[in-house]
Order: sequence, then C-alpha cells, then structure tokens
Amino acid sequence: MSTARPRRTPPPSGLIIVDKPADWTSHDVVGKMRGIAGTRKVGHAGTLDPMATGVLVVGVEKATRLLGHLALTEKVYEATIRLGVTTNTDDAEGEVIAVTSAGRVTAKEVRKGVAALTGKIMQVPPQVSAIKVNGERAYKRARAGEEVEIAARPVTVHEFEVTAIRRARVETADAAVNDVVDVDATVTCSSGTYIRALARDLGAALGVGGHLTRLRRTRVGPYGLASARTIDELARECVIMPIAEAVTAAFPRRDVTAQDARLVAHGGRLPAAGLGPGPVGVFGPDGTLLALVEERGGTARPLVVFAP
Repeated sequence: MSTARPRRTPPPSGLIIVDKPADWTSHDVVGKMRGIAGTRKVGHAGTLDPMATGVLVVGVEKATRLLGHLALTEKVYEATIRLGVTTNTDDAEGEVIAVTSAGRVTAKEVRKGVAALTGKIMQVPPQVSAIKVNGERAYKRARAGEEVEIAARPVTVHEFEVTAIRRARVETADAAVNDVVDVDATVTCSSGTYIRALARDLGAALGVGGHLTRLRRTRVGPYGLASARTIDELARECVIMPIAEAVTAAFPRRDVTAQDARLVAHGGRLPAAGLGPGPVGVFGPDGTLLALVEERGGTARPLVVFAP
C-alpha cells in the first residue's frame, strides 16, 4: 500500500498585498507566505527594512515574473524624521554617532530643506544598504567596520510634504538632555529612493543631523493599504489577486486578435500600438494574459511570456 502523500494543488498565479509588520525582514514575509500559499514560488517587489511597515507586494507562481517590473513603480511613504540625532544606519535601528541640539531649527528652515530635496536629485544611498560596491553588499562591508564609498544616484522625489513638526527634549546615552525636532512627512518617490537618506540629508543641510524613526509604505504603484492584508489575516484567508487583474491595474492593457495571440504566445513581436515604452500587458480574445511587452522602434517586444 502506497504511503506517498497526494501532490498539493498549486495556488493560482497572482499577487498578495501584504501589510508587513515591524521587525520582519522582507525575506521573513516571503518565507511565511510560502507556507500560507502552499508553494515555493514566492517573491517580493521592493524590499522594506525590518523597521518599516506597510505595503509589500508578494508574487506567487507565474506572478513572480512580474516583480522586477513592479519594483520600478512609484512608491508612497509616511515617515517621521528626527532632527538633532545622527545614527550610523540613518534610522532608529543604528547606533547614535552624533547629537546636536535642534532647538534653533525653525519650521521655515525645515520646509526650505525639504523643498531642496524635492524633484530630481542626486542621492547617496545609506552605508548600510543592499547596494553592491565592487560586487559586495554595502551593508556587509559597513558592518565589518569599513567606510564604504557609494556613488550618488539620480532619483525623483515627486512630493515631500511636511504634515507635522513637533519639538521634544530627549535624554541621550550620557544622560544629557537634547532638543530634537520630529518631522512627519509624506513622500512620493521613484524606485530606488531611500527615505533614510532623505532624513540624513535633511539633518545635514540643517546642520544638526537627522535619522528616520518611523516608516510606513502606503502604496506601491497602484497597490495600496486598502488592498493589503496582515500576516494573521492572510493565514486565515489567503487572498490572491489574479495575475490578469494585477497586470491590468499596473500597466497599460492591449487586447489582440487570435492570430496575434498565437504569435505573442510563442515570443513573437507585434507592431507597436503607441501605448508607451514601459511594460504593456497583452491579452488574448478570451481575456487571458499572454505577455508583458515593451515598445521600441515601432515594435512591441515581449519582456515576459505567460502563455503556456
């Protein structure tokens, strides 16, 4: 008599929008979702630091092939920046390396500093980050005590809105008291923007140092907190957004004829439809997602083919 277990039916391909809890790494969430969804084919788009909470887009099965494209979309964060204290990680998880009274900093100066960090800017990623320097992650070299030189990169901060400014007096490690300013802000930015670096650079521009004390991601592309579920909620009911719905929400949609559908399904190219250079979702006559394509030089070239 056979004792082999029956093979578990894989889940449908799609996205799970997770409201990541604090103190979990993005990898922790992926590991948990593998168990909940019942598949090893799970990945995420756009890493969140352990301190951060909020929207983490998780793909299962074929939808893992979307994640690299979704990671490049616009993101929105709610953040709190503390002026007057500098850390070696640019956030509250690091060690305090400098304390300077921020009592003299005015609201007008804060808003002027924020304005200077809005728009297209050159940003140096934090020392403790996943950026590769000479083939090795910067955070590994920084934690080994090495001073890592990271080149500035172009990013776009579409909106940096100050929502509140609060003053406080806090006790430092040596029992002294320091005047700090906490700045609440909403940031809408391009992929690759470090909110920690914005906190660091705002503090540096004001001459008092700064770091990030709170970060919550509220949106990744079209996916926001309204569609996000906590780990506990997903353990009770694993809500998976179908892959076709996910693509329609994130990218322009192109519906094609049966003849063109057969061509795309085999990796063929189509004439461009004028839908822009970014990924375009191509759907067959029956509404089946066939591929993501990009338009260049009058041709729509497949980036990812989903059709069997």
